[in-house]
Amino acid sequence: MSAAKSRSAQAVRPAGRLLFSLFATGAIAVLTAPAFAHDAKPTAVLPQGWSYPFACCANYDCKEVPQSSISERPEGYVIKGTGEVVAYADKRVKNSPDGEFHWCAHQAGLDAGKTICLFVPPPSY
Repeated sequence: MSAAKSRSAQAVRPAGRLLFSLFATGAIAVLTAPAFAHDAKPTAVLPQGWSYPFACCANYDCKEVPQSSISERPEGYVIKGTGEVVAYADKRVKNSPDGEFHWCAHQAGLDAGKTICLFVPPPSY
């Protein structure tokens, strides 16, 4: 190998290391960024709104749904759009902070339409 080629190869190695270091640092920054949940719309009960727990959504999976889209049967809550039944004791059922129904469901893939969390108003006695 000639001296010119050897010097050129030596100059490329530090540049490659620098690019790899920058890429690795950027990947770590993205992967360790804080996770934020998105917010429910303000209501009369909670005019400032509230945040869906991150475990229930990925910034787009949750939305308020009308009471007419959820029915109650002896076996649990029925999501009318999908026919899915979520048992009353299911860990996906959560108390709704604003007294409205909120449905969090997968938006795509094999689980599309499957409930992640269902926020329900407190029972009225």
